[in-house]
Amino acid sequence: MEKGRTIIHLDIDAFYPSVEVLDNPHLRGRPVIVGGTVKRGVVSSASYEARKYGVHSAQPIATALRLCPNGVFLPVRMSRYRDLSRAVFDIFYRFTPLVEPLSIDEAFLDVTGSTRLFGSPVEIARRIKKAVRDETGLTISAGIAPSKFVAKIASDMDKPDGLTHVPRDRVRDFLGPLPLEKMWGVGEVSLKALTELKVRTFEDLSRVPVHVLERKFGKYGARMHQLSLGEDEREVVPQRSAKSLGHEVTFQRDIKELDTAKKELLSLAHRVARRLRRHGLTGKTITLKVKYWDFIQVTRSETIQEATDDGGEIYSIACALLEKTDTGKTPVRLLGISLSQLDSEAEGQLSLFRQEEDHSRRKNLNRALDSLYDKFGEKGILPGSLLKEK
Repeated sequence: MEKGRTIIHLDIDAFYPSVEVLDNPHLRGRPVIVGGTVKRGVVSSASYEARKYGVHSAQPIATALRLCPNGVFLPVRMSRYRDLSRAVFDIFYRFTPLVEPLSIDEAFLDVTGSTRLFGSPVEIARRIKKAVRDETGLTISAGIAPSKFVAKIASDMDKPDGLTHVPRDRVRDFLGPLPLEKMWGVGEVSLKALTELKVRTFEDLSRVPVHVLERKFGKYGARMHQLSLGEDEREVVPQRSAKSLGHEVTFQRDIKELDTAKKELLSLAHRVARRLRRHGLTGKTITLKVKYWDFIQVTRSETIQEATDDGGEIYSIACALLEKTDTGKTPVRLLGISLSQLDSEAEGQLSLFRQEEDHSRRKNLNRALDSLYDKFGEKGILPGSLLKEK
């Protein structure tokens, strides 16, 4: 661990519901649940009032409704959330350029070099929290520590609107009594195996010989031992480029016919293609995601020779991948398409094997279609095969 490094983990408290309360103060104090539709959707985020009823993210909306029948159920307003997220992250960048976003509502900040300008790490965290509250109306929790791992755990200790500082010489005292459920990245299977070893806290884990953990968990065993001591040498990596880009949809009714699924893929493929072009990206690996009625999920992927942002090409490959699943035999509740191995479209090279005239024609057509989508929206322009169902 680098000597003297100071990292702050910042996490906006119950972000989506907090934005809804911000925009509608009458919701204050009520259990607010943001997510999909009652029949098919899942919870994206729940207010702290709703969490008292056992409601949590990724839970089926139907379950949340049963647990919290008096809750206020609202749809996701991603555009509004993104606007406020940008405002919050702009505040982060005032204090350090070393900001690593983890999601729309949380980030790591390395403030090692910021103390001369802005004061102690605790003072920096307080100033960020005040700026976020004053300028956006939102509250944010902060964890300060010499490593990312400990900072993230610390930010969760005093929510909402919390601030927990773990000095370098107090890391082991802080972690020692905590249950292993707090260890970022440890799943149910690992927890069960550790419980069988009578290991329940960070301190318990730190006392287990490394070779025993390696025999049980492989290389991750040694990593868990390091984390139990608070040892984490990872640096804050500013604004990483996206590793993949895609879209998925959960259906109101399970899809039972293969042809219907293919029509849905057509819409998905063109939507993903437009997002790629909007960001100036192309991708080489197309991945199809299928979730069946019983929540069993499968993925199928294919890597092509030349990166693409063309909806027709993405659709053709996705359909071939769909044939390799049980779609048409088993009801499907969700379909998704994503592209990875992303590259800037400007940096890509036109293959000698692709006709330049054909490539240029496709590019011009896609550009024209994008203009129409921007003008008329998603429902204004539709592939012909979807018109009958719309």
